[in-house]
Amino acid sequence: MFTDTHAHLDFPDFAEDLPQVLTRAAEAGVHRIVTIGTTIAGSRRTIELASAHSRVWATVGVHPSSAEEAPDDVLTPLRELAKHGRMVAIGECGLDYHRLPSRGMHESAVATAALGNETTTVVEAAVLDAAIKDKQAQIFEQQLDLAVELNLPVVIHERDAWEDTLEILAAYTGKLRAVFHCFGKSPDAARQVLEMNHLVSFTGIVTFKNAGAASETAAAVPSGTFMVETDCPFLSPVPFRGKRCEPAFTAHTAAHIATLRGVTPEEIGAETERTAEEFFRFSSRLG
Repeated sequence: MFTDTHAHLDFPDFAEDLPQVLTRAAEAGVHRIVTIGTTIAGSRRTIELASAHSRVWATVGVHPSSAEEAPDDVLTPLRELAKHGRMVAIGECGLDYHRLPSRGMHESAVATAALGNETTTVVEAAVLDAAIKDKQAQIFEQQLDLAVELNLPVVIHERDAWEDTLEILAAYTGKLRAVFHCFGKSPDAARQVLEMNHLVSFTGIVTFKNAGAASETAAAVPSGTFMVETDCPFLSPVPFRGKRCEPAFTAHTAAHIATLRGVTPEEIGAETERTAEEFFRFSSRLG
C-alpha cells in the first residue's frame, strides 16, 4: 500500500478522467492521495475533491510562484479553508527563485553589469528580484505562522532558494514539522533538513538516468525520514516519461527506491505509510 503524498488533482490535466485516474491508483496499491493547494482558488478545489472522494485528502496553501498575484493577507482565507476535516497540511509554500527577472536577462547584459556598467535593464531586474523575493518570503512566513497556530505540518517547495528557505524555516525550529517535496539535492543537503526534524519526499525523478543526487539521497537517508509522491501531472517516472503523470505511478517510484536501498517494494510501502501517517495524521482527521 502506498500514499501519493503530493499530487495536483485539481489541475485541468485531470478534468476529463479523474474517476478513472483514481481507479488506476487503487489498482496499483495507491490507496490514498494528498492533493496540494497552490493558490487560494486551487485550495478551495482541493477541499472539494477531498470531500467528493474518500481516497483523497487535501492541503491548502499558496505556491511561491503564485505569491505575486496573491493577496497580502493569505492567512485569513487559508485559516477558513483549514477548518475542513479532510485538510491535512499547509502548503505547498516556500521560495522559488528559478524565474526571477534577472535570470531572463541576456548574457551580455549580465557581463556588462559585472564590469560595473549597470544598464537600466539590469537595475530594474534587480529591483524586481528584490520585490518578488520579499513577497514570497512574506507569503511563506504567513503560512508557517498558520501551521504553528493550527498545529499542522507544512509542505515545502524550494527551488534555487536553498539558503533563504532554511534561514526562514530555522526560526520555526521545534514549532512545526515540514516535508521538502520533490527532493533532488545531495545527501548533505538532506542531512540539513533532517537535522531540523523535517522530512524529504521523492518523485519519479529518482528513476531518471541522470537523477544523480536524487538517487544517491534516496538510497542514503535513514528509514522513517522520507515519503514518496508523484507531483502529478508532472515528472512521470520511467517507463512513463513523456506521458502525463498520475498517482498510480507512485508504485513505480517506490519500487525503484526499493532497488536503490536493497529492500522490497513492500518494505518501502510499509515504511513510507508509517511515515505519512505520523506526518499527516490522517487517522486523527474527520472522515
